[in-house]
Amino acid sequence: MNGPSAIRVMIVDDHDMVRRGLSAFLMAMKDLQLVGEARNGREALEICDSARPDVILMDLVMPEMSGAEASREIRARCPEVQIIALTSFEDKELVQDALRAGAISYLLKNVSADDLAEAIRAAHAGRPTLAPEAAQALIQTATEGLSPGNELTPREREVLALLVEGLTNPEIAERLVISRSTAKAHVSNILSKLGASNRAEAVSLALQQKLVSI
Repeated sequence: MNGPSAIRVMIVDDHDMVRRGLSAFLMAMKDLQLVGEARNGREALEICDSARPDVILMDLVMPEMSGAEASREIRARCPEVQIIALTSFEDKELVQDALRAGAISYLLKNVSADDLAEAIRAAHAGRPTLAPEAAQALIQTATEGLSPGNELTPREREVLALLVEGLTNPEIAERLVISRSTAKAHVSNILSKLGASNRAEAVSLALQQKLVSI
């Protein structure tokens, strides 16, 4: 039986089978108590005040009102409620939207029962849990915003500046007092890091991104 100190959990999902499965899971946990169910974000808003959940398991893709929209509204009204985004999707925009809307955690529906229970307990204690796929999506989003030149070493930037000047590999080697094979390796690394297919494209990117001083 759920005791007075049990964590109060609400389920928000538009699929009946998912809600039933989650309900059965919660009923099997002594320290977790199911206090409400909703089929979409709008229903979640209506039920939340009376259900008084501690934690909400929130689907994201639903009719009427998305999980992110509902999460934003609920967090504005009841900031003490913690929301776990529980979805089938690992799309980076969904991850960002859910976390920006106030979800403390992001999990996929293939999560194990034990891991989900731990995530609920962690959320109730104010600790986030991210599915590995969600963490990877955030990392990709962060790195996509970086300039392609950020990975260049100081020496590679020197070589890139000489490419912009129009120097050949032998001329670069002579200018920097390095071997021709080393100069060739630097040029190859630069093309790879900039995603350029040839020297001309690398020079173009260097000028566009202002990677070197002219």
